[in-house]
Amino acid sequence: MTIPAEPTSEMSRHVQALDWGSHGLGNPSEWPSELRMAVNLCLNTSLPTAIYWGDELRLIYNDAWAPIAGEKHPWALGRPAREVWADIWHVIQPQLAAVMTTGKGFSVADQMLPMQRGGRVQQTHWDYSFAPIVDDKDRVLGIFNQGNETTARLSAERALRASEERLEFALGASNTVGTWDWDVPNDTIIADARFAKLYGVPRERAAAGAPIAEFFAGLHPDDLPAVRDAINTAMKTGKNFSQEYRLLQPDGTSRWVIAEGRPTLAPDGTVLRFPGVSFDITERKKTEAALRDSEERFRAITNSIDQMLWSTLPDGHHDYYNQRWYDFTGVPVGSTDGEGWNGMFHPEDQERAWNVWRQCLTTGEPYHIEYRLRHKSGAYRWVLGRAQAVRDNAGNITRWFGSCTDIQDIVDAREVLARSREELEKAVEERTTKLMEAEAQLRHAQKMEAVGQLTGGVAHDFNNMLAVILGAMNLLERRLARGETDLSRYIEAAKDGANRAAALTQRLLAFSRRQPLQPEVIEPNRMVSGMTELLARALGEQIQVETVMAAGLWRINADPSQLENAILNLAVNGRDAMPQGGKLTVETANTFIAEDYAREHSMSVGQYVMIAVTDTGAGMTKDTLAKAFDPFFTTKEVGKGSGLGLSQVFGFVRQSGGHVRIYSELGHGTNVKIYLPRHYGTGETKNLAPLGNEPARGRRDELVLVVEDDERVRTFSTEALRELGYTVAEAANGPAALALLDAGLKPTLLFTDVVMPQMSGRELAEIAASKVANLKVLYTTGYTRNAVVHNGILDPGTHLLQKPFSLDQLAEKIRHVLDG
Repeated sequence: MTIPAEPTSEMSRHVQALDWGSHGLGNPSEWPSELRMAVNLCLNTSLPTAIYWGDELRLIYNDAWAPIAGEKHPWALGRPAREVWADIWHVIQPQLAAVMTTGKGFSVADQMLPMQRGGRVQQTHWDYSFAPIVDDKDRVLGIFNQGNETTARLSAERALRASEERLEFALGASNTVGTWDWDVPNDTIIADARFAKLYGVPRERAAAGAPIAEFFAGLHPDDLPAVRDAINTAMKTGKNFSQEYRLLQPDGTSRWVIAEGRPTLAPDGTVLRFPGVSFDITERKKTEAALRDSEERFRAITNSIDQMLWSTLPDGHHDYYNQRWYDFTGVPVGSTDGEGWNGMFHPEDQERAWNVWRQCLTTGEPYHIEYRLRHKSGAYRWVLGRAQAVRDNAGNITRWFGSCTDIQDIVDAREVLARSREELEKAVEERTTKLMEAEAQLRHAQKMEAVGQLTGGVAHDFNNMLAVILGAMNLLERRLARGETDLSRYIEAAKDGANRAAALTQRLLAFSRRQPLQPEVIEPNRMVSGMTELLARALGEQIQVETVMAAGLWRINADPSQLENAILNLAVNGRDAMPQGGKLTVETANTFIAEDYAREHSMSVGQYVMIAVTDTGAGMTKDTLAKAFDPFFTTKEVGKGSGLGLSQVFGFVRQSGGHVRIYSELGHGTNVKIYLPRHYGTGETKNLAPLGNEPARGRRDELVLVVEDDERVRTFSTEALRELGYTVAEAANGPAALALLDAGLKPTLLFTDVVMPQMSGRELAEIAASKVANLKVLYTTGYTRNAVVHNGILDPGTHLLQKPFSLDQLAEKIRHVLDG
């Protein structure tokens, strides 16, 4: 048998035209019979078929296989496999070598091969098999290859791939391949050794040619009629032959095979030849049977579950429901496949349920949602829908399995519980309202008690101070009338009473958090170190003063004078609690206020500087500790304290954004901790220069415009400024002051009250600054909240002199503002 003289296909023409002498296989007329038979079979089968022959595995292939070569066709014909498949040689070389070495066939499904296509490497997938071509001594002479590309199918039909893969490859892969070539007119079949063994025909008979009846003898009697009919049909029509049937084995068992071939017809329709291939599909048949059994068990299990179960393809197409689904919905079988659920959802739930489902299909996240589903009764019942993605080894979703659980009873119970909770909350709200009303009444009573205590304390202290002032002034008046000159002690007594009244006012403002603060960047350690000598003098020799200062202490932004006063107040309180002597410790540390503590004490979460003052004195009872910050509350003897020290500390610290905490136990001393926010800015620490003994003097060329609606205060201010050497102009209100400016007055400094009728001091200053260049401004007030002070802090660049003030204080402040 040689290559046909009249080629019937494109590849037959290429094979006939190729110079085989230069392609390693020699003259076709000298080819061994095994090669000639394999080539004839290859060229005449409709399946994509190729032959790799010899040590170099030279390639011969048919028309159906040519597209596999792609751009290498027809160059690949007759060339070694290593040259043709250089890009995938690392994959197929071990497979080909194993077949050549062991004589065992090899097949693979969806093998990924990185092939050069269109100038770049593309990932392609293939189904292919390699079967040995042997001689009568079972020597492997070449390899019979069949295959087809599955890349397009995998990309376009991913959902179908799973079932086709299971069916065609998991069940249909074969390790035994037999080929035959039937000479129909002479009724002789030439077959290879594997085919002969599979059909129970001696090898020698198969190689020489045997009648088809000998091969049919091994067919299962039940399958023989169908095989004959299929062969006759193929011979009459010239179409492909494909048939599955059983072959009886010597041990009494049977094996399943699939035979495929195509007859070669003469021009008059006479059948000349009928080549073909047989594959052992016994394992596939067993797998199919096992799969059917598994599917039957799966359906039996799922149908016995009292939940609606379903599955979908990766794109969400529903393809399975258990019987419980149809029992619940009452719909015909198959009517809800695909996206047939649309009519099953409650109209109010449909869009929400689909949106969640599509989101899960996109992300692969588990599906979990409650919605209403139409029952076969026509009513809608609440169900819990859940689904989980099933993934392959590469992480790709191959299927979704889901369930629907009837939760109507649970929903009904939740509604009952919600109504009960609502009724309970209503009852609690009513009780809470009554309790809050009672608490409000109690707070009002406590507030009135505190107001009474505060009013009584203020009246008591002010009456004492006024008694001193009035007494001193009366004595001064009487002694002046008699011409006496030794009157300084009465003047000092009156001044002392006035100063004590002013101090009391400042303490009240501090407690109410209304005092104007002038914060500066402070290094607390430096301040505490600077106060050590002052504390030692103030506390006396019986009290040991110790400072414990943290390294790397943060800076703070606070009013330095108020902070010093707060520390001194706490130290004096500690001294009074240790009449027999003791130890007072001032400690600094960095600390962090966490969320729970901050929420409990109305603070901000963050970093704070802690300044603690601890004494070893008598300590406090719980009742005393609870009232420690109340104004005018004191445990000292009458005349020994005002009861405003701790309240002043509390007001200053809270106004500065901090917190005060007292720890005390009777007989074990007291610890007061001040927390002030850490300063994150870059401002420099300021040090105020000490005041001189003599009031700072003014110059006659420095003109001060005094604006004050209170005539007595205005008179004192103008006379005091003249006494200090300044030129002074005065006005009773803002409009009057502006009239002076419009008339040409050019003051150096505007000294104005903040709170005045018609126009505030702030408004006056803004207008005056637009009329007089480089005008300096100093405000004065007895009490202000928002005119020049915001949140208790002076506006930047603002100067304020708090009423009442002394001549020395006025002189120093005026000079400070003028000198910049």
